[in-house]
Amino acid sequence: MKRICVYCGSSPGNDPAYLQATQTLADALVARDLGLVYGGASVGTMGALANAVMDRGGEVIGIIPQALMRKEIGNDHLTELQIVDSMHERKAAMADQADGFIALPGGMGTLEELFEILTWAQLGFHSKPCGLLNISGYYDHLDRFLQHAVKEGFLREEHRALLRIHSDPAALLDHFAQQPPPKMDKWIRRESQL
Repeated sequence: MKRICVYCGSSPGNDPAYLQATQTLADALVARDLGLVYGGASVGTMGALANAVMDRGGEVIGIIPQALMRKEIGNDHLTELQIVDSMHERKAAMADQADGFIALPGGMGTLEELFEILTWAQLGFHSKPCGLLNISGYYDHLDRFLQHAVKEGFLREEHRALLRIHSDPAALLDHFAQQPPPKMDKWIRRESQL
């Protein structure tokens, strides 16, 4: 692995632990010589993470739509800032340039990006690891919901297992390196379903 895409918020959140997690994740990335790919903003946990990786001498690639650059939230103090035409182009470029994906606490955009990349893994479009950094229990309810979706028959356990959940950034990155995800194809039926 060379680079990790991190989805995170344009807000800092209310718990100081969220911003602290950006520092801890930056330490873990730089210690493993992993570059950061992220949404290119200078605000919220996005900006804090990018600045922390840059401060530690790491590589940071930001990818941001032109419309957000016009709102003056782009971070131009990065290794590279790529300006694209749309959110769709941004997400595709982030996926292409990363070897794994992590979501820090965030809002609707973070969740949308996470679930899109998980769906791509489920469909076999990529076999890159996906994880959640569950800081201060932020994603506890989401984890329970996914378990509920399995129980109710809308999600297979092997697809649920594509999402690794840890509260420690170093442990999550080590898990990525030690246990790559299996290749998936949602449409291959299990023998028990035939």
